[in-house]
Amino acid sequence: MLEKQIESKIVKKAKELGFLTYKFSSPSNRGVPDRIFISPHGEIFFIEFKSAKGKLSQLQKKVIKDIEHYNIEVFIVYGVEEGLLLLNLKSENKC
Repeated sequence: MLEKQIESKIVKKAKELGFLTYKFSSPSNRGVPDRIFISPHGEIFFIEFKSAKGKLSQLQKKVIKDIEHYNIEVFIVYGVEEGLLLLNLKSENKC
């Protein structure tokens, strides 16, 4: 399955669960994760979508490390099932 297909299915489910989700693009930095998610209880995290054989670029690895340095979670999701599991966990986690 293509990355954009995985992303589309996860975004649809996220909206059904009450998440806000925004496509994240930064023209000056191509290594940013694909999307920002905000849970119904205010938790913010990023997701980078990859196909089953997809790999992170060196720039993506650096940007993810930089974001995580600020205690913001970044998840790499390799398929729909993995993404749905993550959303279910995050929707139940009422910090």
